[in-house]
Amino acid sequence: GRMWAYTVGFTVLPHVGSFLGWFINRKEIPAWYEKLKKPSWCPSRKMFPVAWTILYTGMGYASYLVWSDLGGCSSKAIVPLGLYGAQLALNWAWPPFFFGARNLNMALIDILCLDGLAIGTLCSWYRINKVAALLLVPYLGWLAMATCLTIRIWKDNPEQKTGKND
Repeated sequence: GRMWAYTVGFTVLPHVGSFLGWFINRKEIPAWYEKLKKPSWCPSRKMFPVAWTILYTGMGYASYLVWSDLGGCSSKAIVPLGLYGAQLALNWAWPPFFFGARNLNMALIDILCLDGLAIGTLCSWYRINKVAALLLVPYLGWLAMATCLTIRIWKDNPEQKTGKND
């Protein structure tokens, strides 16, 4: 009877940090982000919330599948869910570094570490639940684009690398 609550909880969890990051930084996005030099292939600002909503939902449901297959918070869940939690924390940290602090150096370090943890999460989940691992593939694809975008913005806006210059 309670499994639906766990399913919903795990599925909603990734959205929590994302929403808080957006809420805290929402005024910085139009003011500062629009002035940055960005590559021609940069997605429209309207694409980001749509993409992240889909990706966070898939990622959250996938984490529920892994948690469920491992029997909840067992000793077997420490590494696969620990990797997931760590990558989620870095995912949530990127907007405050990028938009809040306007620190492209920290945003770049964050996303490169995030990439490694996200790949590690997928690899650890593949042995547990292949569907859960496959649900992370679109996330890794979007993360690859976001990493390339962060690198390009970092390279093309040298005056913004270390933080707010108001």
